[in-house]
Amino acid sequence: MKLKVISGISLLLAILFFSCQSDKELEFSRYYTAGSVIYQNKCQNCHGANGQGLLALMPPLTDSIYLKANKDILACYIKFGIKGKVTIGNKQFDGAMPANDFAPIDIAEVLTYVTNSFGNKMGTIPSEQVDNDLKACK
Repeated sequence: MKLKVISGISLLLAILFFSCQSDKELEFSRYYTAGSVIYQNKCQNCHGANGQGLLALMPPLTDSIYLKANKDILACYIKFGIKGKVTIGNKQFDGAMPANDFAPIDIAEVLTYVTNSFGNKMGTIPSEQVDNDLKACK
């Protein structure tokens, strides 16, 4: 009897919690969760489970200052890759990141995950922003 009451209360609280989230919070949750899966499958091998990078070969994704300063070109990096030197946190990395055939929504999701993980807090990066950023890639 007690178990049924506790289960019922837990279910009610879960329903209230999810129904009380705003559209903005729900969108963030969807992007973040999908981005986590993409990151684990496509990015984690090089950048690490905690975004720590790999020695002097692969840069970390933990530098909020770098991510904020380069927010408009991050989508370009993911879509078209990077070749050459990159300086992050006063440390230089000289390697290459391959291009990825991700759709803009996939890029938006993985960027939302990365820019809100590993100590970063930048909010949702919507696919419309990624579309605009990709048009400006050089």
